[in-house]
Amino acid sequence: MSTKKGVITNEEGRFTLQLTSQFQETDSLFVSCIGYEGLAKPINQFTESVILLTPKAIELNPVIVSNKQYTAEELIEAVKNNLKQNYSWDITRKRLFFRDSYHQNLTKTDFTFKESSIEALNERFLDSVLRTIPKETSHYTEILGDFYGDFNKDNQKLTLIKASELYDKQNELDLTALEDKFNDILKKNIKPDSYFKIKSGWFGTKVDADEILATPADPQDAEALKKELEEKKKKEEERKKFFATFKKKALGNIMEKLFFLEDSKLNFIARNRRYNFNIIDFTYMGDQAVYLVDFEPKRSEDYKGRLYINADDFAVIRVDYSNVKSLKTFRLLGVSMDQYLATGKMLFAKGDNNAYHLQYLEEELGARIGIKRPLKIIELNKRVKGRNKQNELSLKIDMATTGTNKHQIVIFDTETISATKLESIKENNDLLPTYMPNYDPEFWKGHNIIEPNKAIREFTSAE
Repeated sequence: MSTKKGVITNEEGRFTLQLTSQFQETDSLFVSCIGYEGLAKPINQFTESVILLTPKAIELNPVIVSNKQYTAEELIEAVKNNLKQNYSWDITRKRLFFRDSYHQNLTKTDFTFKESSIEALNERFLDSVLRTIPKETSHYTEILGDFYGDFNKDNQKLTLIKASELYDKQNELDLTALEDKFNDILKKNIKPDSYFKIKSGWFGTKVDADEILATPADPQDAEALKKELEEKKKKEEERKKFFATFKKKALGNIMEKLFFLEDSKLNFIARNRRYNFNIIDFTYMGDQAVYLVDFEPKRSEDYKGRLYINADDFAVIRVDYSNVKSLKTFRLLGVSMDQYLATGKMLFAKGDNNAYHLQYLEEELGARIGIKRPLKIIELNKRVKGRNKQNELSLKIDMATTGTNKHQIVIFDTETISATKLESIKENNDLLPTYMPNYDPEFWKGHNIIEPNKAIREFTSAE
């Protein structure tokens, strides 16, 4: 019996294929890409690190072409009518690799300083605050594990095999040091039993001094301070313990976007009458004849894209999509938010049960957030004789940031399991990600993953 093993390249066309003892050097490796001639030859004949493919001149199968001339609408109806039999709805175990890449860019950090009755909280200090805030940050998490269940989040489980986090801890340390400095200034200048009135425009709120300082009222109480720090450390450790749970939820949220699910936000099949479809080509993906069908909304839907529809069974084996407008916008009293980006790709492959399973998923989400408001912090104290107002800081803030999240999931193996088997699975929630200040090419050695792109390979912390 022949064994098949596959891998997806990253956006740069890079891939690594880990071969186990069941493979021989004379086994064949097949490389394919839409629009190019496939390449197949024994593994031991691949001696170069770069594989070049030749553009393909498509020769259409006359039987397939002449058998039935479909309109785009007829094709989509055929896709819709065959969803239940084409896609797997079973409880499964999926061996997968999941990479979450987050990038934040602080695009604007302006403020207008008005007044401060605390000498240390002056314009120079606020300038130092802005210099401390990193203008660009990146954070990568990667996991390898087994994801169990179906499309019901209550039936999903995750057992981790290995996990990593790649980011610059120095950014966190700088902000912590800044918070400590800010708290020290306040402790030296505020009166006992003070509270703060924080006003932004017409709105205000009361905050006890202890809430801002996050320290005991008596700064000389070393034991109380030590206890407080221990509690903060304990909370951070508890948060990290739920790493696997957070990743399971993230995977569940992504999986419920699969286009063939009735409640998916990608509703171009479930609500196909809201879209225009157009057949633009007929080609091959590997040995599968496919129709290329573009879609776009007729009126108010969110996405446009391209479907790759198998000519034999009308399964969508690939979909590329992108938003045509902002998915959500918000603007009120100087605070704004714009979810401006939502693009993605899904690839499906037929499994042993003759149904299609997700093989690769990629999505990129982006949002812009802006704050343009006056800010006033007033120290008040009812026990001090004379003026109720003790100190005041007044300024106007104008800040904007752009953040993007990219999710990549590659599924190497899918196995149908029983409900009893799912019930017996014990989740491994104790495994925590290994922190990496710089990219380590040895960390995932021996495991199949999505090859890192240039940004990840060249990532270094400013230590």
